[in-house]
Amino acid sequence: MDERIRGRAGGSGRRRPDGSRRALSEAYDTALLDLDGVVYAGGQVIAHAVESLTVARDGGMHLAYVTNNAARTPQAVADQLTGFGLPTGADDVITSAQAVARLISEQVPAGARVLAVGGEGLVVALRERGLRPVFSADDEPAAVVQGYDPTLDWGRLAEAAYAVQRGVPWFASNTDLTIPKERGIAPGNGALVEVVRIAAGGTPQVAGKPQPPMHRETVLRTGARRPLVIGDRLDTDIEGAFNGGVDALLVLTGVTTAAELLAAPPQHRPAYVEADLRGLLVPQPEVTEDGGGFRCGGWRAEPAGDALAVTGEGTPLDGLRALCAAAWTAAGSGSCTADAGKALARIGM
Repeated sequence: MDERIRGRAGGSGRRRPDGSRRALSEAYDTALLDLDGVVYAGGQVIAHAVESLTVARDGGMHLAYVTNNAARTPQAVADQLTGFGLPTGADDVITSAQAVARLISEQVPAGARVLAVGGEGLVVALRERGLRPVFSADDEPAAVVQGYDPTLDWGRLAEAAYAVQRGVPWFASNTDLTIPKERGIAPGNGALVEVVRIAAGGTPQVAGKPQPPMHRETVLRTGARRPLVIGDRLDTDIEGAFNGGVDALLVLTGVTTAAELLAAPPQHRPAYVEADLRGLLVPQPEVTEDGGGFRCGGWRAEPAGDALAVTGEGTPLDGLRALCAAAWTAAGSGSCTADAGKALARIGM
C-alpha cells in the first residue's frame, strides 16, 4: 500500500511537499545519495549521516551513491565511505565520469582516442568503455571531455580549448559551478567548462545531474524500482529527479538555503525537505490546505500581498514546509518572488 501523501497539482507541477505515513527508508527501496553536501563536505563527514544511513541500510534500504564529482574512481569513493563507517563497494558508487564515458562511447568508434581533461576517475571510466585517454589536442582525439580535478592546471584547460576550436566533439561530466568543501564553497567543474567556452565557444554535451544520461546510468547500475533521490542542490539533484520522474528529498546540509527553496520553479521542488539525513528515518508530515493558506504542524502560511506570512508555532521545518506550499502554489509554473525574509525569521530559519 502506498502511504505517501502527494502534493502535486495539475500541469504546473508540485504545489506543496509530500507527506508519508511511513519512514522514507521504508517507503522507498533505494536511496540515490549525492555525496558532497549530503554525506560529507570535503573530507569531513556531515553530522548524523553515518548513523542515519546505517539504520536505513540495516532496515533493508539499498544505498547507492551518485555523484557529479568525476575526479575519483568508484573504488576510491567506496574506500572513503567505508573509512567513515559506511561499508561500501565500488558497485554502489555511480559517477558522472561513468555516465559521460558511456555517452561518448555511443558516439565515437570503439577504441577511439579521447582528450581527457580531468582526474583519475575520468581516465579510468574512459578505459572501462574501451576508449583511449590522451592528453594533447595534437593526439588527434575523436572527442574531448572535461571532468572535475582540483589539481587541474592552465595547460590542460588550454589543450581542451585547442581541441574544441578545431571542431572536436566536446563533452563534460557535469557543469556544477560550485562544490562544497570543508572550508567553504569552491569552484566546480562547471566553472572550468566556462573557461574553455570563453576561449573556444560552443557548448558541450553534458552527462551528469540533472541530465538524463546520469539518471540512465544510475538505473542501469542499481536496478532501483522505487528510488528516492537525496541531495542538497536544487539545480542538479532535485532537477535530476524531476527529469527522471522520481521523488527527491532535499537536505539542508549543503548549498541550498531556505529562501532558495521557497523561490524554486517546478523542476527544483523536492517531494520532501529535511535538515539532515535523520529525516530519512521518520514519517513526513502532511501539508494541508487551510482556507487561503497551508498548514503543517503548528504553523500556517499564506501569501500576503508581495510577501509570505506565517503564524503559529512548532518546529522550523514544519514552518518551512507550510511556506513552501504557500510559495509554490502562488508561483504556479514560475518562481515565487514574494519576500520571505520576515516569515523565515519568524520560524527560526
